[in-house]
Amino acid sequence: MILIIAESKEGKFKKNAFEIATFGSRIAQETGSECAAVVLGSHENPSVLGKYGVPKVYHVNNDKLDNFDDVAYRDVITKLADELNAKLVVLPHTAEGKGLTGKLSVAMDAGCISAVNGFKVVAGELNFVKPVFSGKAFATFKAGEGKLVVSLIPNSLQIGEASGYEAEVISKEIDFRSSGIELVEKNVVTGEVPLPEAELVVSAGRGMKEPSNWGIIEELADKLGATTACSRPVSDSGWRPHHEHVGQTGIAIRPNLYIAIGISGAIQHLAGVNNSKVIVVINKDPEAPFFKAADYGVCADLFDVVPRLTEAIEKFKAENN
Repeated sequence: MILIIAESKEGKFKKNAFEIATFGSRIAQETGSECAAVVLGSHENPSVLGKYGVPKVYHVNNDKLDNFDDVAYRDVITKLADELNAKLVVLPHTAEGKGLTGKLSVAMDAGCISAVNGFKVVAGELNFVKPVFSGKAFATFKAGEGKLVVSLIPNSLQIGEASGYEAEVISKEIDFRSSGIELVEKNVVTGEVPLPEAELVVSAGRGMKEPSNWGIIEELADKLGATTACSRPVSDSGWRPHHEHVGQTGIAIRPNLYIAIGISGAIQHLAGVNNSKVIVVINKDPEAPFFKAADYGVCADLFDVVPRLTEAIEKFKAENN
């Protein structure tokens, strides 16, 4: 049995829930196993996971699980995995997933492979693939015979609806402990796709000169339907909020398109974005390190290029709507 952990927010699945469902169902198909999902807390429609190849969803509908609590989540998942005799537990490599992966591994007396981005079956053996050395190489790990906990990096695979059916939803009541942490206040960023889930990202750095110039970045992102991001010096200076900081010390992302504007491309920044499918760099410095990692580069003044790029995108969309 393969048990996937489907994350949700305010009663709706996050994008990574569909990635995890796709990933788990594909492993089940390749290995001849069964795949089921667990949904914790209130949810509008858990059965939708059936469209991504998951036939059963175990829903622990307890409002005390609406907000993430690593101790409570660990208890519930461990007990359910034991009840279902699950040999493999898969969860997203997100902030919540990172907090759970190790705890589940210890509680289940299971092996642990974190931050994978794929799998393959070799001679009947299940193997997981993960990037190492900041994405410069890949390592392959055998699943082995015992229990295993695996976390999947967001945006690692194309989500695909496997069927048109809805999953069977099975309600469960499971006792759990609490971490004892009381949630006093929660401030959530709304109105934009979270960076770990974003497929299009427009990012900028100190080349913007001052925060008042950020309007051209937001306008470009708006025309593309992209999420905005920034380099660490920008967030440290207070020009942009810290939740937009991408890089080794910020958020690691894997969008289909990453546009870096006025960012030199230090190794710490590259480590968090070099798994992007396509990287476009706009910088007037021909010696900027980022050009070595770019798929496309524009060596020019960003204050000239960005408005013209936005105008071109707007014109293209008007002519093709």
